[in-house]
Amino acid sequence: MKKIILIGRSGSGKTTLIQALRGEKIHYHKTQYVNHFDVIIDTPGEYAETKNLGAALAMYTFEAQVVGLLASATEPYSLFSPCITPLANREVIGIVTKIDAPHAAPRRAEQWLRLAGCTTIYRVSSYTGEGIGDILTHLKEDGDRLPWEPEGGTNHGIQRNHENKPGA
Repeated sequence: MKKIILIGRSGSGKTTLIQALRGEKIHYHKTQYVNHFDVIIDTPGEYAETKNLGAALAMYTFEAQVVGLLASATEPYSLFSPCITPLANREVIGIVTKIDAPHAAPRRAEQWLRLAGCTTIYRVSSYTGEGIGDILTHLKEDGDRLPWEPEGGTNHGIQRNHENKPGA
């Protein structure tokens, strides 16, 4: 299984995406420091938003094989500079989150990620599970079993519990 680090602004849905990828019940949790979950590294948005902490974030990318840049479909502007992906020296994928939110603009967020240099982009909803299986398939290598998968099968981390969704 390829290890991925998720990078995005505060509130972009990194921790919620991790919960969906792991098939956990969705609940709000503010990330305060870099967390390692099996094959996923969760980072605080403040690291990406602050120049000095951004240097530390760059160091953490060396612990992963894949860098996931997150852009919420509800964000008013892009956090990422154009053509930034070559600086990672790793495979970089784009992930558009919150595609099911009211007033979401997933196309705009996808364009921002393309400008940043992402060629592979996934649109996801952590609440409905849309796109979650695609990311897991991208990270999975032949013969892999996710660390949190039950023996003999997978639910592909798809969260189908709509009662957790705000406003539902």
